[in-house]
Amino acid sequence: MRHGMSHRKLGRTSSHRAALFRNQLASMIQSERIITTLAKAKELRPILEKMITLGKTDSVHARRQAARSISDDALVQKLFADISPRFASRPGGYTRIIKLGPRRGDGAEMAILELVDFEFVAGKAEAPTKKKPARKAAAAPKADKQAESASGEAEETPEKAPKKKPAAKKAAPRKGAKKPAPKKPASKKPAGKSGAKKSSKRGG
Repeated sequence: MRHGMSHRKLGRTSSHRAALFRNQLASMIQSERIITTLAKAKELRPILEKMITLGKTDSVHARRQAARSISDDALVQKLFADISPRFASRPGGYTRIIKLGPRRGDGAEMAILELVDFEFVAGKAEAPTKKKPARKAAAAPKADKQAESASGEAEETPEKAPKKKPAAKKAAPRKGAKKPAPKKPASKKPAGKSGAKKSSKRGG
């Protein structure tokens, strides 16, 4: 029997798994809310809560310990100056997990991991969608102008009836070219002479 099987491997090597949690930890400190799979959220939750507890004691040693897992100095500063002081009177349980159901495609269970004092502002998510109709409205007058210009050109230049092609002229004879000589009619021999010759031969 193997003992100490308390953590999920998530189908990764130890180095890959540690890099995954470092990236998720940095994203969690920066935005205070991430959407990930349920298994990853459950594994990241204790790591994040330990960092917040470490941030309550603002000292050089504590900052150096936090810098081992958080590579960005700005995020370390945010952890010690902003996030940890908000939970100074709270003994633990700084995060919550909200289940979202299976993911479309592979069916993995999804969840939201966020700080308990995080407030989701709907206006931030809707702000990018409000700009799209404005772009379409700005593009609409251009299309109208193009249609008007096309119709104006059509009115100014009425369609003309197709011109008939002139009949092909016969090629004129070149200068210096010799005219073909007229054919002479064939000479016909008189019938009387030939008959007389034949009769004379028969009589002799």
